[in-house]
Amino acid sequence: MKKLTISALLAVFAFSPFYANVFPAEGTSVVKMIADAIKWKSESIDVGNIPQGKPKLIRFEFTNTSSKPIVIENVAPSCGCTTADYTKTPILPGKKGFVEASYNAAAAGAFMKTVNVTTSESKTPKTLSFKGTVVS
Repeated sequence: MKKLTISALLAVFAFSPFYANVFPAEGTSVVKMIADAIKWKSESIDVGNIPQGKPKLIRFEFTNTSSKPIVIENVAPSCGCTTADYTKTPILPGKKGFVEASYNAAAAGAFMKTVNVTTSESKTPKTLSFKGTVVS
């Protein structure tokens, strides 16, 4: 067993220089290009104190910084107490779009909610958050 472990370690060291050159440490990565396609004005909003019983509208704005139109494909609030709306038409390069969350402030106390946004540029959802305190 000891010989097998030593052989495995030697194999890893032997191929390390090869794999070190496969993924460049510098330059523009694919993840960075996708992240740069949308520039959010704010990804987290603190709404402060809001009155109980009145829904609160939270608006997240963004700019399309890519060279092609972006479509918002899905917006998913984290719970049933939040509804969402968003720009339904393609957002052209350089233009602005929005995602809105309407929070039902029925229960008093502190809250923190999220909205996951999926676009044509990335199938990995972007999580936007908002927090505050419902006061009676």
